[in-house]
Amino acid sequence: MGGVPLLSACGGGGGGGGGGQEGRASLSELERMMPTYRASEVAVDPDIPSENGSSPGYTRWIPQEELGVSVPEPLGNGGEFTAMTPLWGTPPDPGNAFWTAMDEAIGVRMNWQTQDGQTYGERLGAVLAGSDIPDLVCIPRWELTGQIPQAIASRFADLGPYLSGDAVLDYPNLAAIPTTAWQPAVFSGALRGLPMPAAPVGGVLPYYRQDIFEANGWEPPTSPEEFVALCREITSPGNRVWALEANVKWTAWTIFGVLPERPNYWARGDDGRLINRYETDEYLEALEWTRGLFAEGFVHPDSVAVSGDESRRFTSGESVMMFTGDGAWHNMIVEQLSVNPDFRMNAFDYFGLDGNDPVVYLGDGSGIWTFINRDLSEDRIREALQIANYTAAPYGTVENRLRTFGIEGTHYTVENGLPARTDQGNVEVVPETYTFIATPQSTVAWADTPQMVEDLTGWQKRNLRFAREPLFYGRQIQEPARLANLNDGFEDLEDDVVRGRQSIRDVQNAVADWRRNGGDELRDFYQRLLDEEDA
Repeated sequence: MGGVPLLSACGGGGGGGGGGQEGRASLSELERMMPTYRASEVAVDPDIPSENGSSPGYTRWIPQEELGVSVPEPLGNGGEFTAMTPLWGTPPDPGNAFWTAMDEAIGVRMNWQTQDGQTYGERLGAVLAGSDIPDLVCIPRWELTGQIPQAIASRFADLGPYLSGDAVLDYPNLAAIPTTAWQPAVFSGALRGLPMPAAPVGGVLPYYRQDIFEANGWEPPTSPEEFVALCREITSPGNRVWALEANVKWTAWTIFGVLPERPNYWARGDDGRLINRYETDEYLEALEWTRGLFAEGFVHPDSVAVSGDESRRFTSGESVMMFTGDGAWHNMIVEQLSVNPDFRMNAFDYFGLDGNDPVVYLGDGSGIWTFINRDLSEDRIREALQIANYTAAPYGTVENRLRTFGIEGTHYTVENGLPARTDQGNVEVVPETYTFIATPQSTVAWADTPQMVEDLTGWQKRNLRFAREPLFYGRQIQEPARLANLNDGFEDLEDDVVRGRQSIRDVQNAVADWRRNGGDELRDFYQRLLDEEDA
C-alpha cells in the first residue's frame, strides 16, 4: 500500500495515477459526468453533524425500529454475478447465512472470488490480462500500476449513461454519495468506478496517549519547538520509554506544508512554473527535522529497526506518540479497555511553522472503486447497480445494518443497548465482501466508544478549518507509461535519510537525477494539462 501505515478502511488519500489514457478529464467534462447529489431522506440524522466537511458522527446504537428503509423490496432480477474483491483474513464458506441474507435482500446471487489482500495486485493483473473477467472487480488506488489503468479503460463499462446527472436518481443510495467521492471514479474520460467514499482528511493521524499525558501534566504540542521539547522530556531509555514511533515523517509533511503525493504533488511557483513536491524547500526541511528527532534518540529503537509491533509498544506505554491510520483508533480502544479501563488515546491537532496555520491538504474523496464488466448487457449492468445501491445504503438504515452486522440473533446480539458479535458473525460478516461493491458517505459510528467518536469528529472539524485543495484535486491522471516509475525509490530514500543512513545531499542528488530522467518532461506534461484547462 505504498508504505502508508494502516490507512483507515483502506480509504482515499494520495497515490498512483489512473485513467488509462495519458491525461485526464477537464473540469467541464468532469462536471457533466457527475451524478446528481441528493441526500438520503430515510437515514437517521447523526448525533454529531458534519462541520467544515467533517464526517458525521453517531454515538449511540440506533434501535432496529428507528432505522430508515431505503430498499423496501428486492430490486434485483434474480441474476447471478461474480465479484472479485480483496480480503484480509479467512474467506467465509459459500452459502453462509450472511451471504444468503444479503443476496435475498438485494434479489441476486453473488459468487465471490475473494483474493488475499496482501497479494491482490498480482492476481488482479493476471485476471485483467486474461479473457475471463468477473462481472464486478474491485481495484484499490494502490494497485493502479503497470497495465491496470489501461485495463480499466478497455475492460470496464462506462457508467455515465446510467448514473450521470439525474440518471442516478433511479438509485437513491448512490445519489446520496458525495460528489467528491465520484470525481476520482472517472477513468479515461468516463465515469467507470463505484466508489468507497473516504474521510475528507486523516490518512495518518498523530496519536498520543492522553492518559499518560494527563498523568504527567504534558500538553499536546502546538509548534515544532514544543514538539521537540516534549519529546526530550518524555524520552527515558533507562525506563524503556520513548516519545515516538518511526512514522513521524507523515506528520512532518503537514507541519512543514509538504505537497501531497502523485498526482497532487505539483504547485505553481512564484514564476507560474510548476514545482514538484520533491523540489520544494519544505520537503527537505521536513526530512531534516525528522532526521533530528531520530538522531536525538526520541524514536523507539525497535521502530527504528522496523521490528516488533508499534501498537503493542504504544498501548504498553513504551512509546507515547504513534502515527498511523484512523482505522486503528477504535480497535485499539476496544482491545485496551478490557484490560486497562483508564486507557485513553487521542490525536493532537496539526500546527504550522513560526506560529502560522498548518497546511492540511484534502485527500481524494475515494480511493477504492469497483468496476462493472463492459461485456454485460444493459439490463445486467442495471441489475449490478442495484447491488451497489443496496450496499451503499447510508448509516441509520436497515440495509446498512444488515451489511455491517448481519442478522440479529445469528451474527450479533444486543446487550445493554450495544451490539456484540457472535462467533458466527466474526466468521461470516467481519471478513468484508459486499462492502467493496460501494459504500455510503464516510461516517464515524461507534456506539461502544462514544468518546472516540466525539474525539475523531472534533479532530476533523478543527483541522478542516485549514484544509485546501491541491492542484488536480479529485482527478485521475494517467502519466506517460515511460515515466510511471520515475518516483520509485524516494520513499526508501526518505526512510534512510531520517535514520541517518543517507544525507539531505543524497536527496538533492536524487532530485537532480529525477529531473534528468524525466522529471522535467513530466512537468511539461502536467503543464500542458493546466494550459488546456485554462484555454
